[in-house]
Amino acid sequence: MHDRLLVTRCKRGDREALRRIYEKYRDKLLIVAIALSHDVSVAEDALHDVFVVFAKNLADFELTGSLKAYLATCVANRVRDLMRRRRYAIAELGPDLSVASDRDEPGRLVACNEELRRVSAALAQLPPEQCEVIVLRLYGQLRFRAIAQAADVSVNTIKGRYRYGIRNLRSMLNGEV
Repeated sequence: MHDRLLVTRCKRGDREALRRIYEKYRDKLLIVAIALSHDVSVAEDALHDVFVVFAKNLADFELTGSLKAYLATCVANRVRDLMRRRRYAIAELGPDLSVASDRDEPGRLVACNEELRRVSAALAQLPPEQCEVIVLRLYGQLRFRAIAQAADVSVNTIKGRYRYGIRNLRSMLNGEV
């Protein structure tokens, strides 16, 4: 179903329409969140938070562009917030304490081959601006214009970040990107 129709139905209280939006975008948005956070639990939390806020604020929501771009931008922003909070919490613990991570828990890992793990590790080494543009472009399948609007910078800046990020990835991965 067309996104505008689904949003209109959601605004009228149709839970089935909200479920359809969630099912339509859940997997792609989760991939974006995982690629940005490199942590499945943070990604799941971000995705959940975005849909809860989306559902709560439907009465005031006006779809002016792509729903996919809007949701992907919300997920990227939420991942950024969660990662920032996590860094502060870790810093407050001090150097002698560690935080348990479920990254190594087999049931929580996303099944991926060695090549995807290498790319993910390389993405984690990029400056956050470059990583975000690459993830939103490749995994989120957003256009440069949508990414630029979300980041409140010019399209040329976004294209430059993408170009430098890809160049850096190629360098880190010995030209295999």
